[in-house]
Amino acid sequence: MNKRSTLKTLAATGLAAASMLAGNAFAQANTPIKFQLDWRFEGPSALFLSPIAKGYFKDVKLDVTLDAGTGSGAAVQRVASGTYDMGFADMAALMEFHANNPDAPNKPVAVMMVYNNTPAAVLALKKSGIKTPADLVGKKLGAPVFDAGRRAFPIFQKANNISSVNWVTMDPPLRETMLARGDIDAITGFSFTSLLNLEARGVKAEDVVILPYPSYGVKLYGNAIIASPKLIKENPAAVKAFLAAFAKGAKEVMAKPEVAIQYVKNRDGIINTDLEERRLRMAIDAVIASPDARTEGFGQVNPGRLSLMASQVSDAFGTKTRVKVDDAWNGSFLPSKADLNILPAAKK
Repeated sequence: MNKRSTLKTLAATGLAAASMLAGNAFAQANTPIKFQLDWRFEGPSALFLSPIAKGYFKDVKLDVTLDAGTGSGAAVQRVASGTYDMGFADMAALMEFHANNPDAPNKPVAVMMVYNNTPAAVLALKKSGIKTPADLVGKKLGAPVFDAGRRAFPIFQKANNISSVNWVTMDPPLRETMLARGDIDAITGFSFTSLLNLEARGVKAEDVVILPYPSYGVKLYGNAIIASPKLIKENPAAVKAFLAAFAKGAKEVMAKPEVAIQYVKNRDGIINTDLEERRLRMAIDAVIASPDARTEGFGQVNPGRLSLMASQVSDAFGTKTRVKVDDAWNGSFLPSKADLNILPAAKK
């Protein structure tokens, strides 16, 4: 091989190596985001699975991995521990963590409100005679100790002048079973979760009484997207990009739940697609595109309402310190109001 050929070969090799390095750098450019859900892969998780499947997170240079959860409290703790970068958790659970762990170095922060109203409700069978909150006095209520509805029940209790109830504790899978069997008089839980779970146990929807907390004087916020302070400090652009991509995907999910539910099926092949589509639609109607959400705007909060909630959580949960709203909520990463205009048209 002559000198000129050798130089050409070396140049070509160098270009190939440079191209490979550039390709590897580009492939590694996406910021990894570990995201913790609050619960299993059910209908509402389509809000997160859809933008992943459609590549909306990839489009903004994020590599998002999504894991099922075991409750809002656990989601908050896992983000606080640094195991996860972001998560989805009940706002009351987040506030409680802040107030009970004032010296924790990595307290997660809510950056977008998704469930503008808490899905918490009291459910009973019509044959129990329970029709209103007043009928709960002296009754036997059941729920896991960490259930959001049970934790917030003192607020519901105070708002409706319920003198006393008797609590029975059980694991989540037994809650609706015990109500259906008549072992307890009522349960607390997310309305769209417990109603469908009761139906799965042979109870007809028309035989169930639902007392949603928001309909009875308890205007608590529900689940929000939370982020670790570390991520917020080191890569605020990633937080902003995540929320923008999520909002884009959520708009499509709410417009066509029947399409979006397939992404949940793809993640968990054993789900009942029809049932989970119903759950998703119920969540959209009850807590995502609720009248309050339409007034305040998707993703946003009303400062006065959030402050009242902080006070109610401090009192009801008996926290070590008072909840500080500014420590638990940061709306500065939200997309523009135009980009948050994603709620479907109100039903007539």
